[in-house]
Amino acid sequence: MDKVLTPETLKSDFIDKIAQESDQNVYLCYQCRKCAAGCPVTYETDYTPFQIIQGVIYGQRELVLNSKMIWLCTTCETCTTRCPQEIDIARVMDAARIIAQREGIKAKYPVVPAFFQTSLQNISWFGRLYEVGLIMMLKLRTKDFTKDMGLGIRMFLNRKLKLTPKPTALREVRRIFKKIKEIEETS
Repeated sequence: MDKVLTPETLKSDFIDKIAQESDQNVYLCYQCRKCAAGCPVTYETDYTPFQIIQGVIYGQRELVLNSKMIWLCTTCETCTTRCPQEIDIARVMDAARIIAQREGIKAKYPVVPAFFQTSLQNISWFGRLYEVGLIMMLKLRTKDFTKDMGLGIRMFLNRKLKLTPKPTALREVRRIFKKIKEIEETS
């Protein structure tokens, strides 16, 4: 027997989790696919932004949380700006990534969560992104010491990388991180 797809028949706790985490109503999508047309990373991914949104709507938790797309999305917001329904698709991708991490789903590209964690840690220490520190910490975390070494040397020789950090608004940034930690502990 055929099943009629309506918001009621499609209701799942997965879409509720995505909606809560992203504050977006993906049911507004009317399948124009403009989000997929402009995405700069679809050549490298398994699904387009449109397919991820449809996966969320249809409650395809495994498909969405195990996709390459949620990890390779650069949050450039091209999809978001092209959406005529003003769905913040980049936030939906972030939400899926957060849920995947919370549920212990292994990232398709382990360097991506390592990069996010390292960047946040770096910002919490220096109040801004300290590139050399970020690179060193990321290399230690991923144990990928020699990849991109030539590029790093060229950037250093061209004075694109500063050896010492210049902390900025450190007190304010640490206060923000403390507040986030308090919120996460209560939820």
